[in-house]
Amino acid sequence: MSRTVYVNGEYLPEEDAKISIFDRGFLMADGVYEVTSVLEGKLVDYEGHKVRLARSLSELDMAMPATEDEILEIHRELVRLNDVVEGGVYLQITRGAPADRDFAFPDPDVTPSSLVMFTQSKPGLAATPSEGIKVISIPDVRWGRRDIKTVQLLYPSMGKMMAKAAGAADAWMVEDGLVTEGTSNNAYIVKGRKIITRELSNDILSGITRAAVLRFAKEAQMEVEERGFSIEEAQDADEAFVTSATTFVLPVVSIDDAQIGDGKPGEVALRLREIYLEESLKAGI
Repeated sequence: MSRTVYVNGEYLPEEDAKISIFDRGFLMADGVYEVTSVLEGKLVDYEGHKVRLARSLSELDMAMPATEDEILEIHRELVRLNDVVEGGVYLQITRGAPADRDFAFPDPDVTPSSLVMFTQSKPGLAATPSEGIKVISIPDVRWGRRDIKTVQLLYPSMGKMMAKAAGAADAWMVEDGLVTEGTSNNAYIVKGRKIITRELSNDILSGITRAAVLRFAKEAQMEVEERGFSIEEAQDADEAFVTSATTFVLPVVSIDDAQIGDGKPGEVALRLREIYLEESLKAGI
């Protein structure tokens, strides 16, 4: 059966969904997005995604195309219509489709923002990973405002393919000798049971899962240090892991072919994943 998707006020079968060739998301990557996970049919960390979406739009001077209540209702309706138990809801807002291509922003009173949403069903999303992932390192050559969750994802996609070609699952990006983040996640190491991850700035995305995991870690009396670290320091760590809305907490067991710890998912990462899933399910809406 075809998925039901949402496009600018309409719920449609996915094969009937259309966007103008003049949409600035298509022509200019002039758009932002969010992905909210669904567990047991409930939206996880929705409040954080809502707040970050509003910030991204504000930073780009882009208009919100619907009220917060309307956007939440669309999320819930898509989950219901597509019977999503485990998976996610993708939301994308662009600056809309003016009459023709132009570098200048269109007048928002004439060209409304575009809103597209769809679900992805991923059974087994919350299952405990039996193995960690391997990552490689690559230079970070993205633009300077990585704190805005834009649809400019060409280089992260290239990074994923570089990792795949090297027999790894992901790539950690490096700038000025320090890891910024993964292609679609925040990066962490553990040394002496201390959790180390890069501090927030324009250089990385303020991950919603990152914020929750660090809060839960501190509540569990785990030590957290927010600072940059090098690939060499990561290779010498006891553990490493990544966090994202779709992987939660995922152990890393190898970086540039150097084994991390004993080469198995680490105790701290697995415990944080367990806590995150327990608490997120309690708070899901």
